[in-house]
Amino acid sequence: DVYNDKAAQSLLNKLIRSNLVNTTNQVEVLQRDPTSPLYSVKSFEELRLKPQLLQGVYAMGFNRPSKIQETALPMMLAEPPQNLIAQSQSGTGKTAAFVLAMLSHVDPENKWPQCLCVSPTYELALQTGKVIEQMGKFYPEVQLVYAIRGNKLERGTKLQEQVVIGTPGTVLDWCQKLKFIDPRKIKVFVLDEADVMIATQGHQDQSIRIQRMLPKTCQMLLFSATFEDTVWNFAKRIVPDPNIIKLKREEETLDTIKQYYVICNSKEEKFQALCNIYGAITIAQAMIFCHTRKTAGWLAGELSREGHQVALLSGEMQVEQRAAVIERFRDGKEKVLVTTNVCARGIDVEQVSVVINFDLPVDKDGNPDNETYLHRIGRTGRFGKRGLAINMVDSRFSMNILDRIQEHFNKKIEKLDTDDLDEIEKIAN
Repeated sequence: DVYNDKAAQSLLNKLIRSNLVNTTNQVEVLQRDPTSPLYSVKSFEELRLKPQLLQGVYAMGFNRPSKIQETALPMMLAEPPQNLIAQSQSGTGKTAAFVLAMLSHVDPENKWPQCLCVSPTYELALQTGKVIEQMGKFYPEVQLVYAIRGNKLERGTKLQEQVVIGTPGTVLDWCQKLKFIDPRKIKVFVLDEADVMIATQGHQDQSIRIQRMLPKTCQMLLFSATFEDTVWNFAKRIVPDPNIIKLKREEETLDTIKQYYVICNSKEEKFQALCNIYGAITIAQAMIFCHTRKTAGWLAGELSREGHQVALLSGEMQVEQRAAVIERFRDGKEKVLVTTNVCARGIDVEQVSVVINFDLPVDKDGNPDNETYLHRIGRTGRFGKRGLAINMVDSRFSMNILDRIQEHFNKKIEKLDTDDLDEIEKIAN
């Protein structure tokens, strides 16, 4: 299920993010009115925030605005407020940015909903809610309510809270059927994770219906990590006359990675080769990728039996469990993380210097999955760390896949002799 996978991935990223990504990439800005001056700020003071919000920002550990905040905040806080479509990855500070915009536009004297934020799932809504609570810690007059399925209110309730955050279906019901919210009084509307949202047709329709009930003066803010045409068309329906901000992804490269392959004739031989290799790289942390849950489970079991400290990430785990496993691995409590593809997407564990493809990445049609290969072993240029990738080849089929991967990246992958591991020791340790 693509949708749940995307939503789960996004949640996992939020749970394991300990700090913002340090991006060196430039922000691209397309202004709705190219003649108006473009401001960017280097400090939060320049924004003239309410003192209790500035206090909240600092208490959250933000010392100065992140790349996307430098440009987005002046637009969102401008008078009159401007609409915005922004592309940025997880970990760039976008949630804090739109939360700050929502809290800044609230009039605490008015006891009715003024800001509305829709998120694709209950869990993602809660994550955003946490940020609102942290940032509004010194601004207790502003209250938050969750418009989510489990939150049943008495009929005829008129909400007193100024900020509503929820999922599209419930928010639409609260505006339309149950009349808990008067949409004509909403000043700021945020649609977060648009790319996850549109993976569900229902959510797309509901979001558009909510947007149509809002006043013309309402500020519309939409965020998405990716902008395929489908997302773009949706964004333009939600946000009239937008300013557009794009923060490019960091490019990954294989330049600093030494790549090898090992020829084996069976799963057992692969395991034996792995043990030999692992003997040479005891110091480093390693991630081992398998094609199926079954192989991953088997391999983790065999490694534990050999006395290695192993962590296993598997598809049937809850997102919170996965996050806990990644945290332990990050803290060095386990040296080896065995995982399948699905679980590891989006995990950025920088201290991993060795990646082992126990199975080579292939797509559902059995073709090489080059993008996954790059994402597993590539490093972003800014860290430029040396790394080591070892590919296990156990058939003519997998040798063919490897050849095609080499061709695609135009990089030679050298054959590794498992009896001679000095070379590897040098790199890994």
